[in-house]
Amino acid sequence: QEQLVESGGGLVQPGGSLRLSCAASESMFSISFMGWYRQAPGKQREWVASIIHGITTSYAASVKGRFTISRDNAKRTLYLQMNSLKPEDTGVYYCRNSGGSYGQGTQVTVSS
Repeated sequence: QEQLVESGGGLVQPGGSLRLSCAASESMFSISFMGWYRQAPGKQREWVASIIHGITTSYAASVKGRFTISRDNAKRTLYLQMNSLKPEDTGVYYCRNSGGSYGQGTQVTVSS
């Protein structure tokens, strides 16, 4: 079954950390591009971070220096380490592959 399954979200206080995971089926784990996106309440989905050919990483300005994207090819899993979380990081986080497929998302809430 072709799928992307995100996990690791939750409620965290400002300044805290979370690590998101995205487990992919073999056909869904792209070599060329994998990325994380998020959608805050009432806003459009936005790009957060991506990894190209498993090597080159890029980040949105709002998360650069706080978030780290990585992948484990043997486990077909994409990760997003999120540190120094802020309330404005709240939203549903999705992983996406080069074919434009998204998972179901995982909720991240940053609140005291």
